[in-house]
Amino acid sequence: MVTRVGPRSVGGGVPRSATVLELLFDVVYVFALARLAGRIADDLTIVRHTLLSEAGQTLLFFVAMWMIWSINALTTSIYDPRSPTIQIALVVTMFGTLVLAVSLPQAFGARGVIFAVTYVLLQVLRPLHLALALRRGPGWKSPARMLCWHTVSAVFWLTGAANDDVTRGVLWTIAVGIEVLGLAMAWVVPGFGSNRPRYNIVYEHLAERYNQFFMIALAEVVLETGAAVSFPGLSVGRTTVLVAAFLTVVAYWRIYFYHRSSERAEHPSGSGPAMRLTDRSNFSLLLIVGGVICSAVGFGQVVREPDYPIDWALVVVIFGGPALFLVGRAFLERELQPARRSLALYLGLLALGAVAPITLLFPPMAAAVGVAVVLVGVALFDELHRQSSRAGNPPL
Repeated sequence: MVTRVGPRSVGGGVPRSATVLELLFDVVYVFALARLAGRIADDLTIVRHTLLSEAGQTLLFFVAMWMIWSINALTTSIYDPRSPTIQIALVVTMFGTLVLAVSLPQAFGARGVIFAVTYVLLQVLRPLHLALALRRGPGWKSPARMLCWHTVSAVFWLTGAANDDVTRGVLWTIAVGIEVLGLAMAWVVPGFGSNRPRYNIVYEHLAERYNQFFMIALAEVVLETGAAVSFPGLSVGRTTVLVAAFLTVVAYWRIYFYHRSSERAEHPSGSGPAMRLTDRSNFSLLLIVGGVICSAVGFGQVVREPDYPIDWALVVVIFGGPALFLVGRAFLERELQPARRSLALYLGLLALGAVAPITLLFPPMAAAVGVAVVLVGVALFDELHRQSSRAGNPPL
């Protein structure tokens, strides 16, 4: 039996902070992110003529997993996450995400059908479940529009699972592209309207969900580097990389939470500007989390492959991760802050681009230290030019 649930009003009715079940939902993504990090690490050790295709597969899975998490975060910021309807959806999605994470290593092989069918069921059943729960009111149209988009993408997911690797990659890329486009366009359906003017999103709740996911990604840097160091044990080189990883995590935290103006931007939890910022923040956090995961893999690989010369692909991952993070963080507040407030981030990008080629001349440890120095420098520069010392949620 489907329990009815209504959109949360702007004034209240749903806790502004995340529920325990939402925290448990994020815990499952620790394992999922670890599987994704493992795929990136494997990409760095394969023969070079397949590197781009393998990296493309990993990127596809990352965006697909991100779509599941992002849509669920939006859902629990629109509807009461304590209602039985939403709790059922979260529990089912948790289990499905676990299956997806287990299938990731061989999703382009023997487990492709399992991955595709599980993904389609999650993306189709969620809006169908909500549409049935809201069937007696006008609110059913919002999940129904989302269902239309996911039904179209499901055709490509299932067809791709029945084909070989090359065709599968093309069809799955189209499927993910359809879903990303749907999210960007607020699931607009010709003749059936768009979800954008009908969303009632609470800024505080969504911001906390994003912050939690960001912290989970940071934990992956600690886990990946710590695990790589713990087996052979501490040495001068490995200790240096461990310290560099720790400083990078602290810098990420500082830049993410403290890089904003002294004026706290207040936004309504309804339509209009708040909705546009929510659209932007979805893709901004995609870059931010992707960058952090690349850093986790990069530091772990430096510990495992400490000998000179450093692999150029590893340099791309180590420096590309922080670059993605800085771009995503600058993009997150672009509509709210003047460009001058992101000066530290832009200078950081220039510094990463300047230091990266130099590290090719030194052992891999130099790349880890170089990234840490640049990010700590960005955090310190940002602190010196801040007008407030208060931490807070980045503007969404």
